[in-house]
Amino acid sequence: MSFSPVPRYIFRDLTDISPDFLKRLGIRFLMLDLDNTIAAYGEHSPGLGVELWVAEMKKNGFELFIVSNCNRKGRVESFSEALDIGFVKRARKPLPASVLQSMDAKGFSAGESALVGDQIYTDALAANMAKAVSLIVQPRRLDNPFLTLRYWLEVPFRALCRNKQWAATKSW
Repeated sequence: MSFSPVPRYIFRDLTDISPDFLKRLGIRFLMLDLDNTIAAYGEHSPGLGVELWVAEMKKNGFELFIVSNCNRKGRVESFSEALDIGFVKRARKPLPASVLQSMDAKGFSAGESALVGDQIYTDALAANMAKAVSLIVQPRRLDNPFLTLRYWLEVPFRALCRNKQWAATKSW
């Protein structure tokens, strides 16, 4: 169990992660954080870009699954329904238990699984401890002073990631 907070790859946005990139890594199961990864805090539905990206991922054979720390009533369920993907809420990341349970329930190994999130101290750490590939994206919106401070504290770990995937070549 690796306790490293350094993500394996960094992207600007969730929709910049391409099916070809994931296939090259051998990824078949993609776990997604909700808040500030799929949608900004306070948004009540996924944007069109995210909907198109999810459709493209499914078309390419990827199993998608939301793994969220969110405990607001109905939030995770509404995104799960809108995107037609399964979920676990109150995941308690950075603890890896929900990530491991999600992989096990869906029948995927850590080597063919990845977790996409916006936070080093929860998402990257949980993925790394579960031995899944950690993919970090820039947060969708920063309007909370506490989260803004937290992201600034993550800067050194983001800088240590040698695999920054800044090219945004979308084919859909």
